[in-house]
Amino acid sequence: MNKLFPTQEVGSLVKPRWRLKGYRGKSLSKEEIAEAVSWGTKLGIEDLEELVKLLSEGDSASRKRAMLEWSAKYAIRFFETAGLDIVFDGEQWRSEMYEHVIRKTVGFKFLGYVKSFDYRYFNKAACIDKPKYVKSLYLDELLFTKENTKREIKVPITGPYTLVDWTFNEYYEKKFSTEIRDFKRRKFEAKRDFLFDLIKEVIRPEIDKLIDSGAKWIQIDEPAATTNLTDEEMELFVDSFNEMVEGLNCAFSLHNCYSNYAVLAKYACELRNCSQLSLEFANRDSRQTGIGDTRTGYKEIRLFEEHGFHGNYGLGVVDVHTNFVEPPELVRDRILHAAKIIGDPSRIYVSTDCGLRTRTWEKSFQKLKNMVLGAELARKSLK
Repeated sequence: MNKLFPTQEVGSLVKPRWRLKGYRGKSLSKEEIAEAVSWGTKLGIEDLEELVKLLSEGDSASRKRAMLEWSAKYAIRFFETAGLDIVFDGEQWRSEMYEHVIRKTVGFKFLGYVKSFDYRYFNKAACIDKPKYVKSLYLDELLFTKENTKREIKVPITGPYTLVDWTFNEYYEKKFSTEIRDFKRRKFEAKRDFLFDLIKEVIRPEIDKLIDSGAKWIQIDEPAATTNLTDEEMELFVDSFNEMVEGLNCAFSLHNCYSNYAVLAKYACELRNCSQLSLEFANRDSRQTGIGDTRTGYKEIRLFEEHGFHGNYGLGVVDVHTNFVEPPELVRDRILHAAKIIGDPSRIYVSTDCGLRTRTWEKSFQKLKNMVLGAELARKSLK
């Protein structure tokens, strides 16, 4: 993109109440239907009377599909109306980043919910057989988004390292139980086999489908990338990323947040075909304006530069874990501070720290609008 400081959202947007209840076949209150109409009017959604009729109907398979499409249309228009240059559908089709993949892949058994952060939980599974690809994971989302926006599209998908790290590895550890006696070595080799089988059998076939259907840019979400801080584990993460993208005609980026960036920085330059690192900084920063020493949250950028990363940054300038709405001037100063460190403003894409699924639509919209305004102020400052 030729535009300086293009704006993007990282992925998820909270699902509206009318979407959640409508998809589950539950009756909606007048207030919930009114909320759908109110946001639809604000976003310029056409044919709202069709949605109102749908929300008043009973449960059916066609209603479930329609609810996914309506909420995706709302999310796409939400990002467009906020002014973002690069959009997707707010992950409205997905139950959750981990469960969405595991539920559509053969070889897993769900065991129950475990806490991930704050009051958020995910349905953890065990790998009980070799993973097998049986249905597309993200293709419907991509095709629908392409039909409903003229903006640049970035498809976020859950990375294989995180999927493996968050799963009990029963099948592969049993496979190695008689071959390797050392416990730690057995667990590592079992993890490696699981990871590369998942890439070969599931992730690569899905990426091939996305590319064949017009995907130009795929964001790999890897929140677990620095969970295990040994050199061996970090090299395994790098190897998995490189294996996943090798030989593919598509731009790839890595999203990682709330992690140890001192460790990630050492390995980022080894990631092949990684055009952007989408990183969280606003959460670490002060709320004071200014581009000097007040910008305490962006010092880790220097580590990536010192270790030789030469790609772009998805610069987190909006904290997604607070209702504080960053003023445009604060967003501007965070951008300009990072640009000064990097020395090349064209390498900065303006982003939220992470997905906005923990915020209401009202707060998310205010935050994104101010992010867009702040990016424009930063452009004007460099003219």
